[in-house]
Amino acid sequence: MKPFERDPDDQRSAKERMLAGDWYIADDPALQEAFRTALTTTARFNEAYVSDPDGAQVILQGLFGELGEGSHVRAPLRVDYGTQIHIGPGTFVNYGLVALDVVEIRIGANCQLANDIQLLTPIHPLDPQPRREGWEAGEPITIGDNVWIGGGAIVLPGVTIGDDAVVGAGSVVTKDVPARTVVAGNPARVIREL
Repeated sequence: MKPFERDPDDQRSAKERMLAGDWYIADDPALQEAFRTALTTTARFNEAYVSDPDGAQVILQGLFGELGEGSHVRAPLRVDYGTQIHIGPGTFVNYGLVALDVVEIRIGANCQLANDIQLLTPIHPLDPQPRREGWEAGEPITIGDNVWIGGGAIVLPGVTIGDDAVVGAGSVVTKDVPARTVVAGNPARVIREL
């Protein structure tokens, strides 16, 4: 069996395949409904944030898999589904987070995420035909405790950022970041240890 063919013996739904990180086709009706629910919920959050920033966090508690005590996310926010996002206690997320959560995005405790960060879990085939057919998969992103990510940084699929690390503004993080290091650049590289 080729990797981009529907396996008649695999009875999992597209959502189950997506959550497992396996190849799936994203135009599945159940996935589209979940996406629309996330769009509606984030729109409510983004609007409510203007008049009641702290109260708007309650909306995210219903959307995210986890929003730790004392954490705060600023609007605007964009997600694919929201349910695969887990944020530990005491974390601050500034304006403009884009979190494409086709699989889990885990952000630890006491992190500082600056403005306009992108956390991107989806991957697409390099071969043009399956990409044209709509196949995609995902690789999780894990951010440890007490991590600081500078403005405009992009974290790519499958990356783990260790505890106490710092990611420089504008960096494109393509590989795991060791704990207690500073990385910067495109692609991001270790520039010092802490």
